[in-house]
Amino acid sequence: MPATRVLQLEERQEVLVQAFVEAADRGQLLIFPTDTVYGLGVRADSLSAVRRLYEAKGRPAGLPLPLLTGDRDRLAEVVSAWPEAAERLAAAFWPGPLTLVLARHPRVPALVTGGRDTVGVRMPAQEALLTWLQACPFPLAVSSANLSGEPEAVTVKQIPVEVLAAASLVLDGGPCSGGRPSTVVDLTGPAPRILRPGPISEDQIRECLRS
Repeated sequence: MPATRVLQLEERQEVLVQAFVEAADRGQLLIFPTDTVYGLGVRADSLSAVRRLYEAKGRPAGLPLPLLTGDRDRLAEVVSAWPEAAERLAAAFWPGPLTLVLARHPRVPALVTGGRDTVGVRMPAQEALLTWLQACPFPLAVSSANLSGEPEAVTVKQIPVEVLAAASLVLDGGPCSGGRPSTVVDLTGPAPRILRPGPISEDQIRECLRS
């Protein structure tokens, strides 16, 4: 495994984009800032890369991994349905700390979704990360850059050394502004259901869907 490369966001954008896309293309683990906490990500269509992510975190294999996107036009590659509720919530809160759980497209590996027929998708409100994601020709499966069950990291210094050592590329953007994982809303049932509270409140979700 190559030594971990650390880049600061002060680097030229083209250097960061190239490093991000090349590492992801090779199926390597990446650590990067989001609008909530630091993330650990791999290309979602590489089973070996996804397995390494689970191993690096000590994450139980049955727990699904959400996907990050930088382009709503590419959601058709990962979800098989886009209901009106998803359109309203995405229009109101994306980019932002909101993960939408939708029906999984068959091309998304079952390993990513923990064997479920659903997948979580999110567009983060972190300008540099959006640029990197838009340059990737494939979605990223992500989790927080911590050990499973331990607190999330909002700075690189808070990331456990085991997780840092497993990554090939660390993009250090300083402290993350959010500090809380995203709100997760399941839209696959008869009514929207909040699976995890987060920065966007239940009242905000319900008000958006009532309008």
